[in-house]
Parts: sequence; C-alpha cells; structure tokens
Amino acid sequence: MKRYLATIIALVLSMAAWPQGSTNRAYWAYIDKYKDMAMEQQQKYKIPASITLAQGLLESGAGRSRLATEANNHFGIKTPGGWTGPYILVDDDRPKERFRKYRSVRDSYEDHSLFLLKPRYKRLFTYRITDYKAWARGLKACGYATSPTYAQSLIRIIEMYSLHQFDTRKPGKRTQAQATTLAADVNARGEIGPLSRSYLKRLARNKIKASKIPPFFRTHAVYQNNSNFFIVVQEGDDLATISQATGIEIEDILDYNDLTLDYTLTIGDILFLRKKGNKAAKEYAHKPHIVQPGQSMYDISQMYGVRLKKLYKLNGLSPREYEIEVGDTIWLR
Repeated sequence: MKRYLATIIALVLSMAAWPQGSTNRAYWAYIDKYKDMAMEQQQKYKIPASITLAQGLLESGAGRSRLATEANNHFGIKTPGGWTGPYILVDDDRPKERFRKYRSVRDSYEDHSLFLLKPRYKRLFTYRITDYKAWARGLKACGYATSPTYAQSLIRIIEMYSLHQFDTRKPGKRTQAQATTLAADVNARGEIGPLSRSYLKRLARNKIKASKIPPFFRTHAVYQNNSNFFIVVQEGDDLATISQATGIEIEDILDYNDLTLDYTLTIGDILFLRKKGNKAAKEYAHKPHIVQPGQSMYDISQMYGVRLKKLYKLNGLSPREYEIEVGDTIWLR
C-alpha cells in the first residue's frame, strides 16, 4: 500500500492550504466519532485502541480519503487473503489495485482486527497493550506498510492527540437514543453551575454509571489534558446549548478557549471546560512542538491546553509579527 499511503500523506499535507485549524478539527472529529469503536476492538482482540485510531487516521486521511468515503475502508486493506466481498479499484503499487469495500465503518474496524490476527503479526501480541511504540514499530517490521516512516508517523499521531489514553479506558455507553434533551442540573446533584473538577475527572474516566450521566455527556465524551478537561464540538452544537449543558457561562467558555464572541463553532473544535494553563504538562519540558501543515499557534495552544498569549510569551514571539511556518519549533514550557 506504499503508493496509496503516499497519496494519503499528500492529502494531509495539502491541508496546509485550507483554513487554519482544519487539520486538527478533522482529526478530533474522527477521534471523537470512532474512539469507542477502537476501544471495543481492544476489548475483543487485545489490539491497542491508540494503534487502531492512529492507523485509521493515517490510512484514511481522517476519514476523508476515497477509500474511506466510497468503500468505508479506513485501513487500506486490499482484497488478497480470501476476500470474496465487493471491492473498488485504486492506483497503489500498481494501477487499479483491488481494495476491500465494506458495508459500514464498523465492518472495516472489525476486519482490521481480524487482519492483525494473521500469523504474520503474531509478535505484536507479545507486547504490552499500553506499549504503543512497540506496536507501531512492530507493525512496520511485520510489513503492514512499506513507508520507511510508518512507525514514526503512528507514534507522532498518538502522542499529538493523546490517543494512548484510550488504551486504559473502556468504551462508553453514551448513545444518541439516550440523549433526549439537555438538562440544566448537569452535575447530577440538582445544582446549576460549572461541574466540579472531581466530577469531570470521573466523567473523563468513565467512572459514572451510564444511567447517571447527564444527557449531554452521553454523546459528548469528556477528555483530560494538562490537568484540564475538554469536549469535542459535534453537529448541532452551539455556544448556547453547550453553556446550558455544562453550566458554564458563554463568556467563560470563550475566555477559557481564547475565542471571541463572533467565533462560529465547527465540528471537531475542542472546547476546554476550565481555564487553560500557563504552560504544557511536565512531560513536554524538553519536547518542543514541531509545527505541522495547517497548524496555527491557536491550534497548538488548544492541543496542549496552554493559554495562547502565554504560548507566545514562552517563545518570545509577537502575535502581530510572527508568521507561523511548517517546521518551526514551539516550546511548550
């Protein structure tokens, strides 16, 4: 799948010409949509959810490749290997190669797991389920992809989006059917106001019974980052409904996320539920961020949970004068 993967990489790189932040929004929208599916596969087949998500993101261009949109194929799997189902033709190592076509994305995720159960990938299951680096390097060594940077790409995606958090969690039971209406008493104690840190932590770790989870949070997972918490914007969300559901004033939501009142939410945006920190987590003390295509300083500040003005200050940069470029080094602490 060398040539096809090269096409996906080109697709990701082309996002640099898109509006700032589109790459991050597409990735977070994908993660939020398919994280439970990846965790279900982990429970069933002992394949790290972080690896499944990272491969899906990389192979499908965050779900926007032709294989993903026309064939529900999120992992670039071809037809050889006893496949008798439908397929589509895509130029890869050779012109018009056959790639598997699935009825649903869930079928693609299931087939990906079964694909990794082949003897060829047996060594992977000797690694700890939380050792995503060993799994990424093992996939490359076993020949999943011919790209020389395949393992590094997976590791970078996992670390950039903290996908390893899903390797120690269980899939939530938040379904659309359960989310009937928004509730003002969102902290489950009949109180109106921002959720407590301890309650948000329990939500983030799925430590609350599904029946006790407020309707909004049955469809909006809470993520943890840099001692903070955030949700991912979904279709139909706006500041008013999010404010009502979380008990956080609109002005505070804007302040927490370095946004202005005229900003229009977009699917895949991340919204912190508390004020961001002055610097990133300790693990980034000596690990600067290298700017990727399509990223802005704002994207980086959201990615690591750092106040935007503090991020500029940490790097001795001026918001008015600095023009971000791919490959720039941005210090986080």
